Amino acid sequence: MTAFPLPAADPAANAIRTDQLERLWALIERHRAEGRYPGAQVALARHGKLLVDRTFGEGVVGTPAKPDTLWLLYSNTKVVTATALWKLCEQGAFRFTDRVSDHLPGFERHGKRDVTIFQVITHQGGFPNAVLPKSAWLDHAKMRDAVCDFTLEWTPGTRIHYHGLSAHWVLGVLIEALTGADYRSWIREHVLAPIGLANDLFVGVTPAEDARVSTMYEPDPAGAGIRPLAESNNETWRRSGAPGGGGYGTARGMVALYQMMLAGGELNGVRLLSPRMLAYAIRNHTGDRVDEYMGMPMHRGLGPHLRGLTPTVRGIGAIASPNAYGHGGVGTSYCWADPDSGVSFAYITNNRLPDPWHSERLDAVSTLVHAAIL
Repeated sequence: MTAFPLPAADPAANAIRTDQLERLWALIERHRAEGRYPGAQVALARHGKLLVDRTFGEGVVGTPAKPDTLWLLYSNTKVVTATALWKLCEQGAFRFTDRVSDHLPGFERHGKRDVTIFQVITHQGGFPNAVLPKSAWLDHAKMRDAVCDFTLEWTPGTRIHYHGLSAHWVLGVLIEALTGADYRSWIREHVLAPIGLANDLFVGVTPAEDARVSTMYEPDPAGAGIRPLAESNNETWRRSGAPGGGGYGTARGMVALYQMMLAGGELNGVRLLSPRMLAYAIRNHTGDRVDEYMGMPMHRGLGPHLRGLTPTVRGIGAIASPNAYGHGGVGTSYCWADPDSGVSFAYITNNRLPDPWHSERLDAVSTLVHAAIL
């Protein structure tokens, strides 16, 4: 087994306030005592060192979670998929200003000829509610035909509206059109394996890893605690590796991926990306325009979004540096990086909780961590 790419180090010796971390542990334990979620995993890294890798509670109710437990990343997966696209772009396979239909014949159906890759990845594509049928999740010929058959809800580029899964189904098919390979295999072989993260991040879980996978829960509608969330626990979902929300991973895997970005594209002694590509991708491309789904500006890059200067933003934390960037997973998690301090952080849980509590707890968690950085 390949060694994890970040060496372990002491938080206090790397200018992290341990009193703030203790407050975070107490908050997570309080959440668990209140029945908010069965388990959680937290990781923190700085300047290429892993300072925190801590697991709480149960991955499956009745079974303790382990350091190598795999947690459903939901939309944190979008950053993994984006990383693959950044690599293909800098290799000359496409430009983000290209039309999707330039590389994916058939996508021009239903008035989509001029939709650009940039519009799709910044949630301006115009088809936020398009659904890929379950029958196409594992049949990639059907998947290609289905995304080409998506219909527009509004003129691309005129609005920003979070595309939960739809945009990244298109981007997954685009990776296949550009490479001739299954997007899941290409991401594993060309992004995750070279930087030492193929055992920590998965876009499509193999049967060999099933025993590591935690169960996703949701609040019981009758108010009787929690129950397994059927749509997120079946084998088809795990295998499919939905490129916008079906990845699985460890918290330490996510902080390492962000450490690669903070280090200008290098991890595990391997240069995955150029600093210029990262500077282009992790830039506020949407200004202070409001994301109509989120109800606030999200300052979207080509994958992660940035904190920016607006009063509120999802997940990264109110007191974060304006330059901090990251992404979340619906009702469960957030992972981010702060280029001003070199810190990356991941917080992942296994109960999908609604707003406003979800967003409020993310802000509390991130505030404790930002305040720990010296």
